Amino acid sequence: MRIQRGSGDAGKRGSNNQLEQLVKKLEPIVSGALVLALGLAAAGWLAGAGLARSRTADRYVTVKGISERDAQADLALWPLRIVVSDNDLGRAYARLETQLQQVRVFLTRQGIDTALTELQSFSVTDAFTNQYRNSDVVTRYVINQTLMVRSSEPAKVLAASQKVGELVQAGVVFSSGAEYGMGGPTFVYSGLNELKPAMIAEATARARESADQFATDSKSHLGGIRRANQGVFEILARDQAPGIQEQGQIAKKVRVVSTVEYFLKD
Repeated sequence: MRIQRGSGDAGKRGSNNQLEQLVKKLEPIVSGALVLALGLAAAGWLAGAGLARSRTADRYVTVKGISERDAQADLALWPLRIVVSDNDLGRAYARLETQLQQVRVFLTRQGIDTALTELQSFSVTDAFTNQYRNSDVVTRYVINQTLMVRSSEPAKVLAASQKVGELVQAGVVFSSGAEYGMGGPTFVYSGLNELKPAMIAEATARARESADQFATDSKSHLGGIRRANQGVFEILARDQAPGIQEQGQIAKKVRVVSTVEYFLKD
């Protein structure tokens, strides 16, 4: 007896084959959609995190810290520019030598070591060689010579500069030429590098104190440093007033202002 399979079984096999083919066709589409969905989710998370960081980065406070020290000049420079004139060049030069010797004696009397002095800027002018000279000129030769006083004892130089009238009374003539001027000695402080480390630390600490106070007042917490600027060291006159110049004072004030930006966080 032969059993015949019905057409129903054949139909089932055909349906299964079609389903398998459909699944195979849909697999790339489903995979791509899944990858896209995961990518969008990750992008959204990263964007949210980036926004949070951006908002955090926007919250900062800028503060300044100041540090000051009193200082004393440790070097004095005093240019003494002498001028002599005569119709005879030899006599003019001899007068210059005499006046230079008078200045050295004066400095020695004030306790200043003349071994550290130095002759600079020697010049001779012949008035008769000037085609634009005034016809009333009666002195032909003018000699200028600068004696530069250099001393590590500024107080002695300051005291001597206040007695320079003694030299004028002795016949020494000083010139007020533009090269050095006659404003008295210049006092220099050369120990700045020794002060820098401690002053920077102090200025930074004071900036931190200000930032802490600001964070407390704004109900925030202080984060790390966003940006910092050490600032420029200034050497100022101790007594600051109109017309007072730092280089003319032995007593000075050293100042630095540091600027620091701190992040703020909740």
